[in-house]
Amino acid sequence: MDYKEKFLNIYNSKIKREGAVKLLEFLNSSDFFTAPASTRFHGSYEGGLVEHSINVYECLVDYLARPRAKEVYGLDFSEETIAIVSLLHDLCKVNCYKKGTRNVKDKNGVWQTVPTYEFCDQLPYGHGEKSVYIISGFMRLSREEAFAIRYHMGFSGTEDIRNVSSAFEQFPLILALVTADMEAATYVEKE
Repeated sequence: MDYKEKFLNIYNSKIKREGAVKLLEFLNSSDFFTAPASTRFHGSYEGGLVEHSINVYECLVDYLARPRAKEVYGLDFSEETIAIVSLLHDLCKVNCYKKGTRNVKDKNGVWQTVPTYEFCDQLPYGHGEKSVYIISGFMRLSREEAFAIRYHMGFSGTEDIRNVSSAFEQFPLILALVTADMEAATYVEKE
């Protein structure tokens, strides 16, 4: 099963709220299933974005299944919420990457032209907030879902750290999503 098929299986089985079908139509009309997840870091290849989304979903499911997460922290979210925040957290990257080339030295010190991606955002609305904005055009998010997606970069984003701290305290799903996102990018997708 390829990543697009896996994404569609999870999306269609877990996300049932009004607007989900229209959002999926948007994803199918965009480059979501072929876009990279970044220009030079994790998932910087065709299909990297959908692969990363699946990886974050799997990491989040695993994190939330931990006895400590359930029993000590009281983290209990619906399967729909888990699917929404993990599968859709990086919609801000849709239609932002263009194929290009760059020159790099090979192991012998000889310059070679290699394919790469360039970031070209036609809707520069931020990162997490842009994902919330796109999703909200199709379906309603709960407050916790919106905040989790908005702050999924944690303290590595450009936000005021006081806002990040306050959001973490109010909405525990944020930390779980940040953890899953970092685990996927750092360990699962390590090249």
